[in-house]
Amino acid sequence: MSQLPTLIVTGGAGFIGSAVVRQAVAEGKWNVVNLDKLTYAANLASVAPVSNAPNYRFVQADICDRAAMEAIFREHRPAAIMHLAAESHVDRSIDGPAAFIETNIVGTYTLLDVTLSYWRALEDADKQAFRFHHVSTDEVFGSLGADGLFTETSRYQPNSPYSASKASADHLVRAWHETYGLPIVMSNCSNNYGPYHFPEKLIPLMILKGMRGEKLPIYGKGDNIRDWLYVEDHARALRLVLEKGAVGESYNIGGRNERTNLQVVDALCALLDERLPASPHRPHAGLKSFVADRPGHDKRYAIDASKIERDLGWKAEENFESGLAKTVDWYIANEAWWRPILDGSYQGQRLGAG
Repeated sequence: MSQLPTLIVTGGAGFIGSAVVRQAVAEGKWNVVNLDKLTYAANLASVAPVSNAPNYRFVQADICDRAAMEAIFREHRPAAIMHLAAESHVDRSIDGPAAFIETNIVGTYTLLDVTLSYWRALEDADKQAFRFHHVSTDEVFGSLGADGLFTETSRYQPNSPYSASKASADHLVRAWHETYGLPIVMSNCSNNYGPYHFPEKLIPLMILKGMRGEKLPIYGKGDNIRDWLYVEDHARALRLVLEKGAVGESYNIGGRNERTNLQVVDALCALLDERLPASPHRPHAGLKSFVADRPGHDKRYAIDASKIERDLGWKAEENFESGLAKTVDWYIANEAWWRPILDGSYQGQRLGAG
């Protein structure tokens, strides 16, 4: 690799991580080391556009494996870490919380401990410039009522095994900064969507089920509200937080696109009707099916992104309509990416029924 500074992205074969990797490699300011365990939701096809770039490397490793992390740090000498590796699906955390505790809590602790030892041994200038960016979720804040927004000072009140494990990781990262001085930045984001999204999540699941003429399962009455953020906008924000964010600070990243789940599905159905005029499944809204709600389903999330907009100059480039159209078009055009998933690790079945 070249003489550029090295950025290690944990979870770089996942949905958000791969967007960060694609952008950072293409921009050319970093040597990017994609560190990923390659669990079910990871996919190296998501970084195929940059996989042959001279400033890109992939390393398969588990963040819980201390010896492997130490060896990777010794070899690659990172100037920064962006930590995205996590188990991330609420429904799976209901069915099997152990993997979330192991990866999201124990893995984050292991990575922090290895990073601290590495950072302490750096020369003063490198030590000053080093950053550890921990990427988290708005779900750590719990459920909002009809009004209000999550801010960086919102109280933590996680309600699922997933969000509890991410909240634990957030607290560990802040403790390593406050106790040991590790130079960290943190970010919490709203629901992401876009290309390369593993199809257990709402938007890609509905797109692919709709294309295949399968029932579109909507939890409860479909009135749970989420704030939606296009993944490429989020990846730009993450790189900005890493490079320009103030040490010890946290930044909330959201798209200002609140929608009920039913509104999301209706919008997807309309796009599928428009994009697939010859489909035998039109109108796709006829495929909607209401099912028993998720246990402990938070009612509403919404992010106040004023701080990152004001302090770092970030703003989302996609609104919900433009981002959703790009997403539908991508799935229609990229069956080669999603077909092996539906034929292999996940067939669209319900998870997390409790």
